[in-house]
Amino acid sequence: MSQSVPHPLDTRRRKVQYRAWHRGMREMDLIFGKFVDENITTLSESDLDALEVLMEEQDRDIFMWLTGEASVPDHFDTSVYRAVKTFHTHLGPINV
Repeated sequence: MSQSVPHPLDTRRRKVQYRAWHRGMREMDLIFGKFVDENITTLSESDLDALEVLMEEQDRDIFMWLTGEASVPDHFDTSVYRAVKTFHTHLGPINV
């Protein structure tokens, strides 16, 4: 019986998921972690590229962009950033 070879993105998606939950700032773990858990299987390669670039930024900066304390720089105002922002509706606690 032969085993199927994993899709090349499987390892990448696992790395993205791990990084989303291990940011350093608990609030960002919850924001990115929950978003990635819900969307990782549907993100395209270009979406993953944009998400990885976004997650390289400092947690404090991203948190300020998401909360409106600071304007998001144009080069980070991508469809992935907007998806992360709209994923959390703020209708309840973020850790629910």
